[in-house]
Amino acid sequence: MDRDDQLEDLGEAACLRLLSTVPVGRVVYTEHALPAVLPVAFDVTPDGRLLLAVRRGGATTRGLDGTVVAFQADQLDPVTRTGWSVLVHGRAEVVREPDQVRRALRSGLRPWVGDPDPMFVSLLPELISGRRLLPAGCSVQRS
Repeated sequence: MDRDDQLEDLGEAACLRLLSTVPVGRVVYTEHALPAVLPVAFDVTPDGRLLLAVRRGGATTRGLDGTVVAFQADQLDPVTRTGWSVLVHGRAEVVREPDQVRRALRSGLRPWVGDPDPMFVSLLPELISGRRLLPAGCSVQRS
């Protein structure tokens, strides 16, 4: 069996559901005209946005404010070679509205690397895709 037969494409709802099961993902943005990748703590909001918690200041703030970014999270098992991966593309905006910042702080969301004054970034998904890698012996039914 070809390993491609064990890849299942996931719909948008399944992708958002899976994202809500892990606390950390990676945001890909541009820093000094080069791609940069940053691990970030995040939540999926009820309206389907991603809320990222990052350290304040510097190139990260500029790279994540008003730009199109990619975000990827996954859960993989190296022993069974199974798991899933979700990729989101969309526009990122620094959360500046005081009520939204207070709500984010109350949620307990904090940067992966501690920061007493975190910054929150809202990512509005425009494209969401995902794949699940099934165990050996299972195959996706293709029409």
